[in-house]
Amino acid sequence: MTSTHAISGNVAQLKESATIAVSQRARALKAEGRQIIDLGAGEPDFDTPAFIKRAAQRAIDEGATKYTAVEGILPLRQAIADIANEHNRCEKVTPSNVVVTTGSKQALFNACFALFGEDDEVLIPTPAWTSYYEMVNLARASAIEVRAAASNGFKVTADDLERYATDETRGVMLNSPCNPTGSVYTAGELSDLVRLAAERNWWVISDEIYQRIAYDGPATGLLSVARNRERIIVIDGMAKAFAMTGWRIGWAIANTAVAKTLTALQSHTTSNATTVAQHAALEGLRNRVEAEAAIAGMVSEYRRRRDAALEVLRANDGPGVIEPDGAFYLFIDVQDTNPTAEDAGSVFATRLLEEYGVAVVPGVAFQTPGWIRLSYAAAQDAVVEGVKRIVACRRKMMGT
Repeated sequence: MTSTHAISGNVAQLKESATIAVSQRARALKAEGRQIIDLGAGEPDFDTPAFIKRAAQRAIDEGATKYTAVEGILPLRQAIADIANEHNRCEKVTPSNVVVTTGSKQALFNACFALFGEDDEVLIPTPAWTSYYEMVNLARASAIEVRAAASNGFKVTADDLERYATDETRGVMLNSPCNPTGSVYTAGELSDLVRLAAERNWWVISDEIYQRIAYDGPATGLLSVARNRERIIVIDGMAKAFAMTGWRIGWAIANTAVAKTLTALQSHTTSNATTVAQHAALEGLRNRVEAEAAIAGMVSEYRRRRDAALEVLRANDGPGVIEPDGAFYLFIDVQDTNPTAEDAGSVFATRLLEEYGVAVVPGVAFQTPGWIRLSYAAAQDAVVEGVKRIVACRRKMMGT
């Protein structure tokens, strides 16, 4: 008797995360004894600050090992609300507006799943983080790629959004600083996008996970430019700025009714985020002196690595690159290495890994096939050497 395994239509079109796939291939080559420079993962290479780890240890000793409220412990939600209100020009954020999640990725998924459905269209400025498109599709909605000029860091304008909008448009997903480009929207640029969304009655999901990793001070958050937040959901978390990726603590800030819906959804999936991690996050947000010092040190090091990598590219007549004002990525144009290829970025990334021992993410993961993304969340020597090998690979492929 032959058995078959039918895949649900819910996930039939789902693709594996390209960033995770690159890391897996890099690990496999390392296991074979290859010396690989892994510049693919979007994860800080710093350890979680010691004061946060100590808080987690105390929480364990004090018995913080049970379930919490689905939406998170009240002190943590209060701390998140307090920080949000420091630059908030909308209605005051209260703990009832905050839902703590198992990482910002869950907060994003919950928001998409709760707000959008079949026949809805969601505008996504492209290139964008690979999971945005899949999350929208999992909600049975359609992800609409909105293209802008590379000369402006791929940042979209209100006019760009209008060109792609239809009667079925229900929302837009924003990300600043942006993964993969590192572009940062100014307050004026964000204001224009929020104004259009308000006029069209669209939902706005703002992913602000990289907000503190910006090189001219913290990036502008949506709550500082919006006039009201009735149709705005702000997503943030501890992963990037606090080097707490494995702790899995994120959150959503939404109006009270939506927050209740997000909580109800979460109650049937993961329930509360890990209790000990919530207490660690609380210390990270409350102990401002040590937190600011830790973040400033990490951002300073990211800037140093960015500048060193850009210097190598410029000195060697290297490929075009978006100069990042935030996050920790270089988005590099390699289309000229294979001008007729539909996916020059993947061809380049494969050759770079197999022949030069450098792992990067092909731009097709971000719906931009002629590009690659390099993460400089790695030791500076490795970043510089990796960029040198990118230049060498490009020259070889172009026959120069």
